[in-house]
Amino acid sequence: MRAWLMAALIGLACLPLFAAELELTIEVPKMNVAEYHRPYVAVWVERSDGTIAANLAVWHAMATRDRDGTRWLEDLRQWWRRGGRDVRMPVDVVSGATRAPGRHRLAFGSSNGLLASLAAGAYRLTIEAAREVGGREMLQVPFTWPPERAISATAVGRTELGSVTLSLRP
Repeated sequence: MRAWLMAALIGLACLPLFAAELELTIEVPKMNVAEYHRPYVAVWVERSDGTIAANLAVWHAMATRDRDGTRWLEDLRQWWRRGGRDVRMPVDVVSGATRAPGRHRLAFGSSNGLLASLAAGAYRLTIEAAREVGGREMLQVPFTWPPERAISATAVGRTELGSVTLSLRP
């Protein structure tokens, strides 16, 4: 009985070691234009039918005296149509300020948080960016959750997004 109890306690202590992890690096390219505005960016996990399984990040203008900072979110057209319009901003952990040009790292674990309820299956990581006086771009990276082994996949944007790297670890 004691051996069984000890094995169960050791197993519980090791659970976080077996939690899957999703890490994402998003590059916002530096542009040489007369009027530059930081892009609004939405990052979500999408099911094969196109519905949103989890919103991971939404970068938008932060609130000002006369506005709540969400006025232009509908310019993220795909995210907005697939469920963004139903999200009340700000969302803790998900929403934040737009980002300056450079590489930005996001990490999510399956043991708690946004990926905790993600069922096993095939998904697409989708990143959409839109910029005032600029363009719009969307990238998708297919993946299987939970990962059986460590993998990395990259997609490269042409205008509003640079390289996007998705890394999964079991």
